[in-house]
Amino acid sequence: MARGAADAGRATVRAGRVTASGTARAGKATASGARKVGQATRRLTYANGAGRTGLGRLIELSAGNSAGDALVTVALASTVFFGVPVGEARGSVALYLVITMLPFALLAPFVGPILDRFRSGRRYVMAGTLFGRGLLCFAMAAAVGPGDLPTLFIGALGVLVLSKSYNVSRAAIMPSVLPADIGLVSANARVALFTLVAAGVGVPVGAGLTAVVGSAVVLRVAMVAFLLLGVAAVRLPRHIDSPDLEEEGAPPRWRTLLKVGPAVAEAVWANLALRVFSGFLLFFLLFLVQDEAVPWLAAAEPWARDPFFDIPKTIALLAGAAGLGGLVGAAVANWTRNNSPQLIVLVTLAVTAVTAVVTAVFFGVWTALAIALVTAFAQELGKLALDAIVQREIGEEVRSSTFGVVEAVLQLAWVFGGLVGLVLSLTRSSTAGLVALAVALTAALGWLLVSRRGRVRETERKLRRQRAEASPGPQPDTQPDPRPDAQPDERPDPRPDPRPDHRPDHRTDHRPGPGEQRGTVDPTKPLTNPHG
Repeated sequence: MARGAADAGRATVRAGRVTASGTARAGKATASGARKVGQATRRLTYANGAGRTGLGRLIELSAGNSAGDALVTVALASTVFFGVPVGEARGSVALYLVITMLPFALLAPFVGPILDRFRSGRRYVMAGTLFGRGLLCFAMAAAVGPGDLPTLFIGALGVLVLSKSYNVSRAAIMPSVLPADIGLVSANARVALFTLVAAGVGVPVGAGLTAVVGSAVVLRVAMVAFLLLGVAAVRLPRHIDSPDLEEEGAPPRWRTLLKVGPAVAEAVWANLALRVFSGFLLFFLLFLVQDEAVPWLAAAEPWARDPFFDIPKTIALLAGAAGLGGLVGAAVANWTRNNSPQLIVLVTLAVTAVTAVVTAVFFGVWTALAIALVTAFAQELGKLALDAIVQREIGEEVRSSTFGVVEAVLQLAWVFGGLVGLVLSLTRSSTAGLVALAVALTAALGWLLVSRRGRVRETERKLRRQRAEASPGPQPDTQPDPRPDAQPDERPDPRPDPRPDHRPDHRTDHRPGPGEQRGTVDPTKPLTNPHG
């Protein structure tokens, strides 16, 4: 027995050594794979000169920020929304949407100007938004155990506001880190691609951690992640911080939706329509599915229902379609480079309107997946084009104010659409809600096209008028001699002087003096600024 026990002990030791060796090899393989993935990611983020300008580091920081937000969202989902029945969830979600809308309506006029005042310290502003979210995650983690819902609501609201502030700062500094070989739409699309991929990885990781260790631990993990990202934000390149160029005594400039110019306003209104429809579709379809008011779940007999498309699988498929649509939108934006972002915005709105009409007429599981994918695609592509338009058209001194107003207005539009979706889901009729929103999208598209056509015609008339006023009248071949007694050889030469400065009506490099007028225009030069 002793000899058998010794043999068993030696076998156990050998097995332990083999297991330890296998574990070590598995750990080394995992570390090597992670290192290779990191190197490949670094090559992608630093491509086309993005490593020299700081765009690569900004992409990595934004990806980490997106993953942290995904962890917070997953951790709060089980405590605020999915932990209550469907009937009570409507009231909780409506309360959360209203609480979310009020601070944006109150803080929108102030967030942008405050960020503009700190242009010389944008790195520290971005780091402050990350550090603030880390502290809020710590407070929410302490409130999960006792079920302190007011603290969770306030903390979630603070995380949302700080996340939007980070996005405003990131969008405002994009031209400062733009390489020469990359356009604004492509740079924004590259950031969006990595943030979407990071969020797609963060959601299942957060869900798994929440199921194993609970929401409080996941919130603490997000706290550590945000604090480390704040340190990384401080270490961004210094040229991101632009000097303050405001003249002393000059009044501060404020941006509203009526003072951004026609190109930016048109893109904003189109994105508003897309955001309203996106918020509506999310909550409308979600509660219809949970109420089993959709055709593939509303069969009277259990045997007539599709065994595959139950409630959890339907919600998962809709979420997957929305995520895929966002990725496709970012990829298409990267492919389009910098080609006509105004046209891209209108095309996305038109595609969404057509898809909404088709879905309202032929509503089913596949059309629901199609409208979820197309809406996410249009929202992502339209927002990237809008960012490029703002970055191109708006000066740096008020760019953060403009982005602050735009982000706040878009958030309010999404909240409004969500509230409309909540109310219309009570009717348990998919046709009524989709038809109403399809008509609204079509009307918005028609109004934008009509206003755009009128603006283009007015611009053409103005250009023709300017050209007519600038064109010289017919000149005679010979001029009468003011001296009647002049000899033929003393009369002035009727031929024009070949020297360019002899043409006073076609001056190109002449600056008018104090007494001169600025009415002369060179008809060979364009009369409009190519940059808007």
